[in-house]
Amino acid sequence: MIPAALMEALRQRHGEPQRHYHTWAHVDALLGHYRRWVRYLNRPGPVLWALYWHDAVYDPRAKDNEEQSARMLEREAAGHLSPHDIDFAATIIRATATHTVPEGLPAQDAEDLALFLDMDLSILGAPEAVYDRYEQDIRAEYAFVPDEAYRAGRGAILTGFLSRPRLYFTDIAHAEWDAAARANLTRAVRVLEQGP
Repeated sequence: MIPAALMEALRQRHGEPQRHYHTWAHVDALLGHYRRWVRYLNRPGPVLWALYWHDAVYDPRAKDNEEQSARMLEREAAGHLSPHDIDFAATIIRATATHTVPEGLPAQDAEDLALFLDMDLSILGAPEAVYDRYEQDIRAEYAFVPDEAYRAGRGAILTGFLSRPRLYFTDIAHAEWDAAARANLTRAVRVLEQGP
């Protein structure tokens, strides 16, 4: 059980003015997927804590948001989760920096982490209008980046996802979102290439 005071502090953080996509609405969306798929998780407790804290620190100008979010979880979960679970929750958060599953994890932890990363990228497979709003919100978070640089950088990220043999690690997420995600990403890359 996550203490109410910690939850309230997280809600306030997710309401910061630099956030447009990485708001509490993103947390709520992931919670919906978590509840649907919790039966597939081996360690649902630390996965849930990671879900709440994975964007606790979010500064679009910073390069270490994931690390800072993981450290915040390590501090705030102390006394509420076992050290073993805290370590795993922090590992999940750190993995969102590259959206890859770290090597060397126990098989069941690797499965849970993979499902978390898939849920975090569920927006890529959203209906067109929802996905397009996501792109607008990400652009708003990076409003300080000039258009040309943004188009190049964002295009590289989206093309990187498209080049993966599988966008989603788990079979359930792959079946649900892969086709729509590839269509969304292809369309978004084309828009970026066309420019304003």
